[in-house]
Amino acid sequence: MLKSKTFVKKTRSGGIMKIVREHYLRDDIWCGSEFCTECKQDESVLQKDACIESNLCVFPHYLLPDTNVVLSQIDILEDPLIKNVIILQTVLQEVRHRSAPIYKRLKDILHDKEKHFYTFTNEHHRETYIEREPGESANDRNDRAIRVSTKWYSDHLKNARTEEGLRIVLLTNDRENKDKSEEAGLLTYRCEEYIKSLIANPELVDRLALTNDDKNDITSSKVLFPEHLPLSRIQSGIKSGTFLQGTFRASRDNYLEATVFVHGEGDESTEVLIQGLQNLNRAVHQDLVAVEMLPQNQWVGPSSVVLQDEGPKDDDVTGDDEEEKALKGAVVGAGPRKPTARVVGIIKRNWRPFCGMLFLSQIKEATRHLFTPADRRIPRIRIETRQASTLAGQRIMVAIDGWPKHSRYPNGHFVRSLGCAGDKETETEVLLLEHDVPHQDFSQAVLSFLPKMPWSITEEDMAVREDLRHLTVCSVDPPGCTDIDDALHCRDLPNGNQEVGVHIADVSHFIRPGNALDQEAASRGTTVYLTGRRIDMVPELLSSNLCSLRCNVERLAFSCIWEINEKAEIIKTRFAKSVINSKASLTYAEAQMRIDDTSMNDDITKSLRGLNRLAKILKRQRIEKGALTLSSPEVRFHIDSETHDPIDLQTKELKDTNSMVEEFMLLANISVAQKIYEEFSECALLRKHPAPPPSNYDILNKAAKSKNLVIHTDSAKALADSLDAARVDNFPYFNTLLRILATRCMMQAVYFCSGMDSDFHHYGLASPIYTHFTSPIRRYSDIIVHRLLAVAIGADSTYPDLMDKHKQSALCNNLNYRHKMAQYAQRASVAFHTQLFFKSRGIMNEEGFILFVRKNAIIILIPKFGLEGTVFFENKNKPSPKLVFNDEVATTLTVEGHTFNMFDKVKVTISLDASNIQHQKIRMSLVEPVIPGVSVAPSEPNEPEAKKAKLDH
Repeated sequence: MLKSKTFVKKTRSGGIMKIVREHYLRDDIWCGSEFCTECKQDESVLQKDACIESNLCVFPHYLLPDTNVVLSQIDILEDPLIKNVIILQTVLQEVRHRSAPIYKRLKDILHDKEKHFYTFTNEHHRETYIEREPGESANDRNDRAIRVSTKWYSDHLKNARTEEGLRIVLLTNDRENKDKSEEAGLLTYRCEEYIKSLIANPELVDRLALTNDDKNDITSSKVLFPEHLPLSRIQSGIKSGTFLQGTFRASRDNYLEATVFVHGEGDESTEVLIQGLQNLNRAVHQDLVAVEMLPQNQWVGPSSVVLQDEGPKDDDVTGDDEEEKALKGAVVGAGPRKPTARVVGIIKRNWRPFCGMLFLSQIKEATRHLFTPADRRIPRIRIETRQASTLAGQRIMVAIDGWPKHSRYPNGHFVRSLGCAGDKETETEVLLLEHDVPHQDFSQAVLSFLPKMPWSITEEDMAVREDLRHLTVCSVDPPGCTDIDDALHCRDLPNGNQEVGVHIADVSHFIRPGNALDQEAASRGTTVYLTGRRIDMVPELLSSNLCSLRCNVERLAFSCIWEINEKAEIIKTRFAKSVINSKASLTYAEAQMRIDDTSMNDDITKSLRGLNRLAKILKRQRIEKGALTLSSPEVRFHIDSETHDPIDLQTKELKDTNSMVEEFMLLANISVAQKIYEEFSECALLRKHPAPPPSNYDILNKAAKSKNLVIHTDSAKALADSLDAARVDNFPYFNTLLRILATRCMMQAVYFCSGMDSDFHHYGLASPIYTHFTSPIRRYSDIIVHRLLAVAIGADSTYPDLMDKHKQSALCNNLNYRHKMAQYAQRASVAFHTQLFFKSRGIMNEEGFILFVRKNAIIILIPKFGLEGTVFFENKNKPSPKLVFNDEVATTLTVEGHTFNMFDKVKVTISLDASNIQHQKIRMSLVEPVIPGVSVAPSEPNEPEAKKAKLDH
């Protein structure tokens, strides 16, 4: 023990706690080198033959990077070429403190045995630990600790050195640290200097992140943006109310516009509008920013124009004066004025590596090029690369290094290539990366917690469970479903009532709290269903086998069982861990056929008919209470079994059996929510659906007014009744269109911890309390709910994190994020396969309806395919037609005398425009009505403006 520090600390309850901190030092910590004979103990990590071909270091050497090199050049360190690296404990701790994502990447490298990275615990080694000196900053102390450890390694290995001449190379980009290291006789290089000296892999230079010293090299001296305020000024401004902080959300349709979601007290929050390049001030989508409100006379409305950044107009990627003038005079919104602000500083960057393609410079032998991200909300990024011709036509990843005030675009560096653009596997990888979907193979650490095969139910399992294997239980799912979460049964009771059971896979039996399997499932949060591919939350042994409630095998379940009378009123509810043996695994169509076939009267069919009868009553009761029945067009692809290309595309047809299963899943979720909240009022994991603010309904109200109808939105019941009554003669599809629009007005449903919130209401379901219990194979939220319910009924023991409302709340935040990104990834997968479908089909004519009207375009829904696209009435290469946009009572656009209204029927030509391989487009052009002289430009598949928040069924 080096020393002991004692200090006192006040506790939350007002008491005093004495804390003793002791620091232990050792002299037997191994250096990790197989070269060393003095302290070798375990398996070597650092190789004896440790030579990377370099013009600077023509001798065997180990690399020792300082903290800033690790933080800024993690892409370099991940390259297979870079091996035999010493990561000091000092560096590891600093990285952990400063960047959680980079810390995780560094830990992954350290666990990769092929990389030969070694962690040296210098803070506990007797000869490398140092005390902080009086007046020395923490940063200076850590730099000194790195130099001391480098010196120790050099001396330590010198003692064992033979003719190989092994040396330690310190990598630092800090000038002062480099100067002091050289004074101490240490071999020290800047990271860029070392990487540029490598012989074997010259393209590695492309992966270098720009340091502060480099950032001025490739930009002009002209100042384009206001200076960002320092963090201290921002913090005092937020405290005094001069500035507001919030999340920056760039517009997908207009690169000169964004909103900032400002968090207020409690649940209060507001959105402010940012318009124009100067006011956006180098903020990037999802950054945490500080904004200053503009005077009310400078407030503007959101733009109704679709405006894409087409990039530089000439070959000079360093900027174009004419373009700058055009940007500064950009069109502002003409709609209702909104609170408007300007970005004054960045509180926290939320940058990640971005997928996209290179926009090659036309200058001969140029090394500076613009990268165009796949996500239109991200600005173009300027990078240096010597392999542009190789990367042309490839999907690549690029990271942002910084955005100087005199640069039109941020600066960045090449990370890696993903493959040829348009290739199915490449595009799937892109959409997974862009939506931050964890899709790597499960690690050995995770797989080690799976049950050993062959697996069977033990007497110990049976001792704490109800034996329900005799019941006629069956599952009803989509075709091809292998991860069967739920099964049902219904039987008559002697007293004339019926017993209904919902049986859910007991995943929590196999996944125990805190182990690697549990942590991985919690991180993934949800299973992601892409077209033709499923990315599991838990390994396949569980998802498709041991947890899946397949027929004719014994499975562990968690059962919710009701006694229900003829009026579908619940008489009694009970919960039990159980063992079941499903008698049939049916598709929705097969279950429907059994119900409808009067000649079938077996136990399974009788059970289904009983369930179906009760479900219809439950649904009617739910709707009477104000539950919403909205519409969102969903498509199903028929995939070729050999090529895996889509060969047919159609909207999903919902049967009574879909609704039957849904009603009992809803009932189970509500029953469980009530139970866990009764038992754990502070830490129950629940799900709520907030009521939309009145302004969300503006578009719905305008649409209804265009047909002389009124929609009441003061409650879910009023909205449901209004939608039911909204009919137009000779236009049966109108009501569906209105419901699709109403879906767009909804808020997103979210998970929350009961002890951290007061509003539990689920607006769409008209339920005062709700949770997720019924899909634990594919949702981690349900596993937590299972654990809570198990504790509540005495079937399992609790653990500290389960009862910690702050940890539960943090978990909910991750689950909400993962759930949202999974939805977006699924939608992107459908969009990509829709493009493949139309690519193979060629041009098609179809009927559609106008869903939205814009200043220069109409957005059309094709019901047959559930497809949306945009028809533009402007073409930059030809004179524009005369356009008159009206957004007063109803939203209309008059083009050369013809007026387009929401919900008008049109006929369009649909084809795939593959002229821009980065953003292939579904092209729509008008066939009917015919407007003379109108030339229709290629169109962009439309991402709905409002969240496509499907109700949480």
